[in-house]
Amino acid sequence: MSTAKSFDTYLQADGPAALVIREPLMPVEGEDGVLFPATFAGGDGFPGGYNIDGDPQGENFCLVDSVGSQANRIEPLFESDPYAQLVPQIAIKAGDNLINLLQAGHRAGDALVRCSELQEELQQAFKEVLRGNSEAMAKIAPTSLIFGVWDSRDTQAKLPRLVSSTIRARNVRQLRRSAQFNPATDFVRDGLLDEPLDKAAKDAYAVRGFIHVPATGTHGGVIAEGGVVRTATLSLAALKLLSTKDPEQTQKLRRYILGLSLVAFTAHTANYLRQGCLLVLNPDKEREFSEVYPNGKRTPCTLTHEAALKFAQAAAKEFGVGESRTVDFDKERAKRDVSGEAGAKGKKKGKKSEAAGA
Repeated sequence: MSTAKSFDTYLQADGPAALVIREPLMPVEGEDGVLFPATFAGGDGFPGGYNIDGDPQGENFCLVDSVGSQANRIEPLFESDPYAQLVPQIAIKAGDNLINLLQAGHRAGDALVRCSELQEELQQAFKEVLRGNSEAMAKIAPTSLIFGVWDSRDTQAKLPRLVSSTIRARNVRQLRRSAQFNPATDFVRDGLLDEPLDKAAKDAYAVRGFIHVPATGTHGGVIAEGGVVRTATLSLAALKLLSTKDPEQTQKLRRYILGLSLVAFTAHTANYLRQGCLLVLNPDKEREFSEVYPNGKRTPCTLTHEAALKFAQAAAKEFGVGESRTVDFDKERAKRDVSGEAGAKGKKKGKKSEAAGA
């Protein structure tokens, strides 16, 4: 059997529905260390701050790193060797910046690439997706098939994530912290600045660091008394729905996307998430890596990242990686986009975007 066919069992109708990884994590300071989850803006009844579901003082789950954030941490893997050869390297020159499509938050549906010479090509690729043909998208932006994309401002084509990863902490105890900023000297007392005459002047002094500024009762992180777990899923059931106009090419497409997905799925994820949130594997708790079948059966998966990479390289060669290129951001296209036109043909804007492609 050729290397490109070595994981065909994952593509068979009676094969696994998904691969699942469950990794117990902990702060570098230890299981009882303080970690800082992601904070979110308020809205729709949510006051803002940490996203904690359940009783804040009892059984609860705290979102440490969202599925969108995890995707954005993993996807840039394909910019560097040896992974860069597996996907087309599409770069958009925007002013003095050269931005890889792999860094664009909404992937193939991002405004950055939509307002370039790739606009019509991507629009056609999205239309093909709606017709059940993902080949064109795989040639331009294959990671959009892996991490999900929604062309919310044009065709409304939406592709689910094949690879998803989330980090949550269980039964967290919230902490608060306070701090006091002290300037290098007392600027007013020493006659270096005039006494502020009103609140506006005092606020201006505070903003610029000329007076003492207390900060009390701010978010101080959490202690995860129930532990921290990263849960990752590779949806083979969704991957098996990808197709082209030709059965043989469909199999090559599925192998290609499977290879990329396995590489992303088994890659080492970032330990450093943000200030105060440096997580490592918990050596005292078992890591689970399973093949999960439609009937619920779970069997251990022994796939290594090295084997995934070898397969991905063979599958990419068989399918044919799309052309790498650099294109310019087009200001005129952007103006038309803002005014409600989708390119030169004057189509209406799509619905307001959500974070589906993040």
